[in-house]
Parts: sequence; C-alpha cells; structure tokens
Amino acid sequence: MKMGTVILDNGAYHAKIGVSTESGPRLVPNAIMKAKSERRKQFIGSQIDDCKDLSGLYYILPFQKGYLINWDVQRQVWDYLFGKDTMNVSFEDTTIIMTEPCFNFSSIKEAMNEILFEEYQFKAIHRTNACSLSAFKKHQETPDELGCMVVDSGYSFTHIVPYHKTKKVKNGVRRINIGGKVLTNHLKEVISYRQLHVMDETYVINQVKENVCYVSNQFFKDMETAKLKGADNTIVRDYVLPDFSDIKKGYIKKEAFSKPADNEQIVRMNNERFAIPEVLFNPSDIGITEMGVSEAIIHSIDACPAAMRPHLYKNILLTGGNALFPGFRERVEADVRKMAPVEFDVKVTSPQNPVTYAWQGGKALSQSSNFSKEVITKKLYEEHGYSLCEDRFDV
Repeated sequence: MKMGTVILDNGAYHAKIGVSTESGPRLVPNAIMKAKSERRKQFIGSQIDDCKDLSGLYYILPFQKGYLINWDVQRQVWDYLFGKDTMNVSFEDTTIIMTEPCFNFSSIKEAMNEILFEEYQFKAIHRTNACSLSAFKKHQETPDELGCMVVDSGYSFTHIVPYHKTKKVKNGVRRINIGGKVLTNHLKEVISYRQLHVMDETYVINQVKENVCYVSNQFFKDMETAKLKGADNTIVRDYVLPDFSDIKKGYIKKEAFSKPADNEQIVRMNNERFAIPEVLFNPSDIGITEMGVSEAIIHSIDACPAAMRPHLYKNILLTGGNALFPGFRERVEADVRKMAPVEFDVKVTSPQNPVTYAWQGGKALSQSSNFSKEVITKKLYEEHGYSLCEDRFDV
C-alpha cells in the first residue's frame, strides 16, 4: 500500500505519529511498561490501554536526560508504531520525517540514519527538531512575521529557539534542564513526604499533576490563600486516587474537606497545585541553578541581532506538554513584559494543541513545494553516506 509521508515526532514521553494525509497524529507512549500485577508481561506503547491495574507501573524508557540511548527499547517501540497494528508502513515506498532534540550527539544521529535506512529501508528521510517544525507551521500561519521565538517545554528539557522566518538563529538557542519528568518526580517526593508514599506511582501522580496543577500569576497571594482554613481556601482540591478495581481513573472531588467514602483514598492538593509548575520559572526552588523559562527567553532574544528583537518579542510561541498548564501563557507574557524593553510589544501565543503542533508543522512541511529538496533518499545515502545527512539536516 502506497502511503503519504510518515511524520514521527519522537518525543521522550509520547511519540506523535501519523501520515501526512491524516488530520492529526496518534499519541503513543514512547516506552515499554511493566505492571506490578502482570510482572511477566510487557506493554509496548498503546498496549498499556489493555493493562487492568496501572498501580506501581514501571517504565523502561529509550530516552535518558533527553537523549536517545536505549536503542533496543526504541526499536521495539518503533516496530510497534510501524507495524500492522498501528501504521502498517510500507517502507520502500515511504518517506519519513523524524524529530530529534537540539544539540543531538553525532553518534546518535549516525545510528538513527543507519536504522532508518538499513534496517527499516525507508525510501527517504528528513531529520529535524520539533522547534523547527513548529516554526515552519507558525510561518505558514503568519507569513508576514519576520521572526518567531519557539518555546518547547517537553518531558526532559525546555528549549528556547529563535527563528528568522524558518531559519534557526543558532547562537540564540537556550536549553533549561527542566521538563515534565522533573515536575512529576518532585510532586511524588512532596506527596510522599507530606501525606502518602507514592514514589512508585509515576503513572498515577503524572495524572494528578495534569488534572490539578496550574501556573500561578500571583504566587505569594496564592500562597497566603493556601494557608487559610475551610471555605476561605479556594485553592485546595481533594483528589481521589484510582484503586483500579472500583475506581479506574482518579478525579477531583466536588467538595474539598468532605469525608472520604470507604473505598476512597485521597490526596489533598493545596499549595502543591501551583508550587510544582513554579519550578519551570524558578528552578532554584529545587536546587537547580539555572534560569527559569521567562528569563531564558530574554537571554535568548538578547543574543540575537538587534533588528530581530522587536519581531521576536511580539511572536513568542509556546509548545510542548507543559504549555497545557492553565496560566502558563499568561505567566510567560507577564514575566517577559516586565523584563522586556518598554518600547517593544510583547505577545505570547499557544496553539490549540501545543503537544501535536510540531507534528502539524511536519505535515505542512511534507506538503510544501520544496520538500523533495529537503530529504535524503536511500540511494543518495548509499552513495555519499553519513556526511551528506550532516550537511543537509540542520538539527
């Protein structure tokens, strides 16, 4: 079966995969998982949906600290993604767009070329990073804008990458080693210290984080509110944890401070709701001596040519899973406005779905008139080898 271009935004948490003829990608966990209840069985990608008891879920990840290092795990996930049950890819007829992190190591790039061309035998490949695909999509939507600042806050890292139209300004690229994984782990530690031992419950606590946490735009005022008792405390939420027999999925109770039912196990989320995502803006809160997101944006823009700066300030784009936190966009805009020169306009936007936006950029790229010049075919790779890929792909 002949198919369009396969676009794989190979994230450290989710792989976003789909064909250029589809409206959107499938989100598949980029991991192999094992459950306490079924120790001998492993679940690859979306097979986790078949697992009945997700407590104590153990993850085997292909990525460590944002880089693809466990190729055995990654191959199993890719086999699942490209196989009959998911995409059913016909490799010889298919071009693939594959994402990788900024500043990726040469050894990882070389291994990726080998696997895609020699093992899977794809017809042609295009390697890029998620920020560049987002910048391409943004430029298509607003072609009159001369510059765009992409802030991609994902699982392992937050990358801040300035673009002149669709060309990356390399000396302006910044990375903060804070992403969703750090936030989930920190929340596990805080809850384990204050309430209930949940250090093994990565899956469940990640859901708590996604359902309950938000970015505060008035941190100290919210902190004062969180100290209040009873109905005066508008921040506190009681979260009912799943037990995977009666309660399959955790949820927020309608009324905080109400007596839990017999089968309910509750985690009370008070200042944790906003103190956890605050780490994105103040990594020093947990002892990481790095800039926060807003500060890094200013730092990045200052490293760009003076003529570009006003264009970057008014076109800041937030993508990645952390952009889903309520209040994230408003906080970045307020912080940057405070630090930016007064004569510049500041505008921060976030797409409707910041997680799949880079994939949509890949779809737009695959349908552009220049796309055939952006790829390397298997024939060219066999003739010229790895060095041609290095020259062609600006990652």
